[in-house]
Amino acid sequence: MFDFSEPLNEAFAPGGALARRLPGFSARESQIEMAQAVGNAIETQSALVVEAGTGTGKTFAYVVPALLSGRRVLLSTATKTLQDQLFNKDLPLVREALGVPVNVALLKGRQNYVCHFHLERALKEARLPSPREVDHLQKVKIFAGRTHTGDRADCAGVPEDSAVWSWVTSNKDNCLGGECPNASECFVNKARRDALDAEVVVVNHHLFLADLALKEEGIAELLPACDVIVFDEAHQLPDIATSLLGQAISTAQCQEFLRDVLIEGRTSSADAGDWDSVLRPMELALKEIRRIVGTEIDSARFTHAQFLALNGVAAVCADFENRLEGLIEMISPLSVRNESWVKLMGRASELCLRWQDWFSPATAQADEQSVRWVSVSTHVVQFCDSPLDVSNAFAKLYAEQPKAWVFTSATLSIKESLQHFTLQVGLDECQQLLLPSPFDYESQALLCVPDNLPFPNEPQFSKKLCDAVWPLLHASEGGVFFLCTSHRAVKQVGEYLRERIEKDELDWSLLVQGEASRAELLDQFRVLNNPVLVGAASFWEGVDIRGDGLRLVIIDKLPFAPPDDPVFQAKSELIKNRGGNAFQDLSLPDAAIALKQGAGRLIRDETDWGVLLIGDRRLVEKGYGKLLWRSLPPFKRTRELKVAIEFMRDKRQK
Repeated sequence: MFDFSEPLNEAFAPGGALARRLPGFSARESQIEMAQAVGNAIETQSALVVEAGTGTGKTFAYVVPALLSGRRVLLSTATKTLQDQLFNKDLPLVREALGVPVNVALLKGRQNYVCHFHLERALKEARLPSPREVDHLQKVKIFAGRTHTGDRADCAGVPEDSAVWSWVTSNKDNCLGGECPNASECFVNKARRDALDAEVVVVNHHLFLADLALKEEGIAELLPACDVIVFDEAHQLPDIATSLLGQAISTAQCQEFLRDVLIEGRTSSADAGDWDSVLRPMELALKEIRRIVGTEIDSARFTHAQFLALNGVAAVCADFENRLEGLIEMISPLSVRNESWVKLMGRASELCLRWQDWFSPATAQADEQSVRWVSVSTHVVQFCDSPLDVSNAFAKLYAEQPKAWVFTSATLSIKESLQHFTLQVGLDECQQLLLPSPFDYESQALLCVPDNLPFPNEPQFSKKLCDAVWPLLHASEGGVFFLCTSHRAVKQVGEYLRERIEKDELDWSLLVQGEASRAELLDQFRVLNNPVLVGAASFWEGVDIRGDGLRLVIIDKLPFAPPDDPVFQAKSELIKNRGGNAFQDLSLPDAAIALKQGAGRLIRDETDWGVLLIGDRRLVEKGYGKLLWRSLPPFKRTRELKVAIEFMRDKRQK
């Protein structure tokens, strides 16, 4: 058995491997303690859960023992952005510092890689919506001829949300596999081969859990050979698992299928019928479903019953199902012509089965362990069937794959207990470690919950909140995150702040979620003068703004799940049926974790400072509020807005 103590101590010691490579590096006691715990978990092939407060340096604390162990390691992050940072920056740096010849690979989902077959087809057949997408397609063509990885994240000039990506990448439905004429040069196959040959592989939670359900993205091949699995930002695992371990079918999935049928029909089977007249009504039906939901709605969730109760939606969905069955009859005889039609026939049958199953009233609530619901985004309607308890799936995985399992995040505990998390991910026995942040929160930051605010259920709450906190906003002179618990509030706050900024003729830059991509908004926030960013859930975590650039974080309400959310409703009902208390066992813990994430945007470094204002007086006036604020970092606290303004002005003058 490998003894970690000596090489770990040397790596983190003053004048050690990391200090020699990183001028100014100084290990913290909590970082060393975490590294030793990770090393012990690797030695004993056991499970470890670590909450490492912001500033602990948790990435190095698990990367160093992972690289020193000589074992095969799988590192999973919450997002592709963090995945890229780990692969491109952190791992190479530590590998060089330690001088270990470890082969590292990056593996993403299939749709992150340019597909030669679909790119060639798009260049011939694509009917793109605008000259902008035509330009993007040409840039992808040039990129594909130069890149060694095919990773779309490396394709400069083509944004993540460009419509062209759905044309030039493959998915599990339309990949031709071994029958593809471009199989030998496939970027996905290359990424999988590199992963199988590497000692350390970097993936993300979505890929890991999707593959756990589908066994089609390459993780299933990697798991048996891995000795160590580390989940960073592990607090996201339960929600991601709920989304991915069930079944889903979306209007976008159906639209892509119809597009592929149209292209194949025109190129190889024009004699089989009038493809445009058959497919056009189906495309219109999918658009009509989104229109019925409400084009003014950017994001929403419906229960199975609520969705089917929408005026006219049941008839449109039934019409689409009938036409899909007719399309299957039309393309079934064509399977003998080529492999593309074989794949399309398989996709058609699968889509039809899922569509029929989801819309069948007989199976809508047949299983109390799952919930059927609808997720609506700007352009897509997704029909989901999600498990309510994912702990058994995780427990089964541990039993089938005995190895070292490490889970870490800055936000895992509730009232200094990790039980809420361990129960969700099916961990009966594990080592647990709570490591506080090394930051001096009492001197660096102030938590303000003004005593003159309206309650969140009062009419025009968002406007009244903005009025109340405007003096503090003014004192900050920008450098503000205004975090909201709903997209509706984002819109209201954005409109009101724009009016006030224009009225007072302030030289501030207002950035509102929905007006640009998340990445573009964050890039602008870092470079513009006096920025104020208004955002919802996606800005509550995974955002790292250091220094004076971010000096005020405002959170409008306590982040309780909406009571009408279908997944929340179903989970609450399950907890009640098991004799539990849904508020104590679900609402409160989830809100505590989300609040910690939002508050964590403020102090990211030892020299950072700022004010956290929470506009929900329930935090200090309701009995349950104590659990929530006790879960936050130990900020100095006040209920007087003038104290926060004085704190802001004093800090800005220093």
